[in-house]
Amino acid sequence: MKTKNIIIFFLVLGGLFGLMWLGKPAQTQTSTPITASVLTTSEKLYDFGTISMADGQVEKLFKVTNSTEQEINLESVTTSCMCTTAYLESASSEKGPFGMPGHGGGATKANEIIKAGESRMVRVVYDPNAHGPAGIGPVDRFIYLAEASGGTLELEIKAIVTP
Repeated sequence: MKTKNIIIFFLVLGGLFGLMWLGKPAQTQTSTPITASVLTTSEKLYDFGTISMADGQVEKLFKVTNSTEQEINLESVTTSCMCTTAYLESASSEKGPFGMPGHGGGATKANEIIKAGESRMVRVVYDPNAHGPAGIGPVDRFIYLAEASGGTLELEIKAIVTP
């Protein structure tokens, strides 16, 4: 009887250790810091304040400028969430929608050349209904403009979503 109890004890103990090992958090990759962009903007953050799901999508235009003496190849535009899309607008064209990579949120490759002194408008569209009823409360979303040289300009929108 004692031997049986000892075997059961070690089996239970082994099972507990096995569960703890399987339940440990996965190794997460450390995020690489964003390299500063040579693109400039007078406004990197826009707060919509309180917005209503009933009123639908909201938009914000950000003006980005190439303040250097060389042209910049804007390789990609991505967003941090599927609820946010971005468009690149120039006097003659519009590219987009650009969205969250890997989630069907539109294109990510911009391949846009911005010559020295030129500007582009980045139109950001946020859909407060994208997350359904669970999407109420504060939101903080990001738009990333990545250059071929490795620099990234980060734009940010915030809002408090009400039904």
